[in-house]
Amino acid sequence: MVDFIWRAVVIGLAATAVIDLWALVLKRAFGIPPANWAMVGRWFGHLPRGTVVHADIAKAEPIANELALGWLCHYAVGILFAAATLVLAGPAWRLAPTPAWPLVVGLVTVGCGWFILQPGMGAGIAASRRPNAGQIRALNIVSHTIFGLAMFGVAWVVR
Repeated sequence: MVDFIWRAVVIGLAATAVIDLWALVLKRAFGIPPANWAMVGRWFGHLPRGTVVHADIAKAEPIANELALGWLCHYAVGILFAAATLVLAGPAWRLAPTPAWPLVVGLVTVGCGWFILQPGMGAGIAASRRPNAGQIRALNIVSHTIFGLAMFGVAWVVR
């Protein structure tokens, strides 16, 4: 169990850091703003209060330390997705990782953003209420593919 937790934490943290670096590249090279983790923290902060869906998360009541909470939840979710990959791929995968399961999990996690987070924050299903919905969707797919590939790479390194 300790080995499983250690791998989930290392793989999840590192793969999440890789997509954060990707976001910096997008910002510097193309002027695409990164995710606003304060708003994500605000959304997570409202969950214990029973509010899952907001008309516009920016207009919701602020949460103390919402930026820190957003970053913490971002990395915690990365660890959970890494743990899911380890479970789905099975115990042998940790010693001989292949890219299939991390890519599947990476792409399936796009659905978490499209069908849970974005509607919950008021952006609609798959950012349908945003004027640049197509761009957001494409960036989601690319970022989560990078996340999957990063999970594979890190798993290969720590095997």
